[in-house]
Amino acid sequence: MTYATLETLTERFGAEMIRRLTDRSDPPNGWADPVVVGRALVDTDGVIDGFLRSRYLTPVRNVPPQLRDIALSIAIYKLHRFSPETKIKDDYDAAMKALRDIQAGTILLTVEGVTPAVTGGTGARITDRERPLTAENLKGYI
Repeated sequence: MTYATLETLTERFGAEMIRRLTDRSDPPNGWADPVVVGRALVDTDGVIDGFLRSRYLTPVRNVPPQLRDIALSIAIYKLHRFSPETKIKDDYDAAMKALRDIQAGTILLTVEGVTPAVTGGTGARITDRERPLTAENLKGYI
């Protein structure tokens, strides 16, 4: 199962754009090439799973919306053979930043069957020894 599909790419970016990016036959045949799209989607899944593997079970079964959005941004970027327009590049950069944040734990995914690890503490460290301040142990400071 992929995080994005040809249908979701077409829904988001339009059939004409997907056809232009994937119809690589000479002369053009006039339709989107599912093999080209499939290759981009497999590459996208590999990138996403590489980032998620340290925190989540991959591949994620019930894909949360933010992960699908990330997948669409990466896949459309990968479909471009030449420099994409600024919006596509910016969305790709934002998607990669989001993946780094997910990997670091800054962004938590709500994924069925996986509970993110939490420490349960406040981050304060306390020692178990008593450290009374007396004139003896502060000699030279008082």
